[in-house]
Amino acid sequence: MNTLRIAGTNTLFRSLRARPAVARSMATASSNEPLVKTALYDLHIELGGDMVPFAGYELPVLYKGENGGVMKEHLWCREEGKAALFDVSHMGQIRWHGKDRAEFLEKIVVGDIKGLAPGSGCLSLVTNTKGGIIDDTVITNSGDYIYMVVNGATKFGDMKHFKEQLDAFDGDVTMEYLEDSMQLLAIQGPGAASAVSKLLPDGFDLKNMAFMTGVDTTLDGVDGCRITRCGYTGEDGFEIAMPASSAVSIASKLLEDPTVNPTGLGARDSLRLEAGLCLYGNDIDETTTPIDAALGWTMGGPKSRRRMEGGFLGAEQIITPEGKFKKSLKKRVGIVGMKAPAREHTEIYDASGEKVIGEITSGTFSPCLKKPIAMGYVETDLSKPGTEIMLKIRNKMQSAQVTKMPFVEPRYYRVPE
Repeated sequence: MNTLRIAGTNTLFRSLRARPAVARSMATASSNEPLVKTALYDLHIELGGDMVPFAGYELPVLYKGENGGVMKEHLWCREEGKAALFDVSHMGQIRWHGKDRAEFLEKIVVGDIKGLAPGSGCLSLVTNTKGGIIDDTVITNSGDYIYMVVNGATKFGDMKHFKEQLDAFDGDVTMEYLEDSMQLLAIQGPGAASAVSKLLPDGFDLKNMAFMTGVDTTLDGVDGCRITRCGYTGEDGFEIAMPASSAVSIASKLLEDPTVNPTGLGARDSLRLEAGLCLYGNDIDETTTPIDAALGWTMGGPKSRRRMEGGFLGAEQIITPEGKFKKSLKKRVGIVGMKAPAREHTEIYDASGEKVIGEITSGTFSPCLKKPIAMGYVETDLSKPGTEIMLKIRNKMQSAQVTKMPFVEPRYYRVPE
């Protein structure tokens, strides 16, 4: 039984790029379709949110006020004992049901889904027949079902692709798209656990909740919620899902904590770039493979089952029968040393400044390091850290160097031994 279940109705939005100082995948609805407002829209306005179109939704790029603005919001998220609260309700939440759900998912993503213990999750990649990346996704084994979160700007294209693969799959699997009936918040930073703990039921063992694990629970007494320890900033943090009818009350409860600051898309973009994390549509897309993007680890180690067996779309294009990665012509790298920020599409040259060897995909001024940082793709032979390169910024050549990522030390949570 291969079926598609949609929890409500919605509209497909076309992704458009805009406002380069913020996340590059900002999107707007088609001319005859209004932007979607999340359940928190009125709260954003009340808090001074500067609303912009993003993935077909109206979301805050930053907040005006004493602790507002991209720089202050960014630094707040990294400060000891504090946490940043993001509205990420534009993202697509999907539940997979049926006894063959893991088998089906292993045909469309590169990760070891069958091997996930109950409650455990992983970052994985949806690939096409050429091995290109259709989307990146977090997948969690929730016991009775598998929980998946996909990017907001790509979710409708993803589900169209999933439906096509379902039609060709002979097994028991059902896709349930949660639509906007469930909202999603992300709370990130060293103080995230303390803030969230105040909403969790008595006896919830947050101390032993490992990073990349999740569970259904109540939040502030509200049933039907879910908490996953994960994030997009390099800090400890959580994504919490709740019924749309309770989103405002839960967000407001979190914001009653003076250590929690509302944070917009601008800081979300600079935080993820400092952490060396990809933005779909900029740093990865259908023309880049997991090997190009330095994300081969999502398939497991050299002798892992997924690398040895393959079985996902495009596997034969990127791994050998022995489970080794096929040679890639380009590689995603970090870049530092330039005097001015290098934005998306900035050309990368070799040290002589004569040969184009790649292109910047994301760049910003790092609030924590107080210097420009960027990531992009260069020819594999010139991807070694320390390699001298040149960047053409505003028609002027600037020297720079290839570097390892992340740019800042990650502080993902580890369960005490």
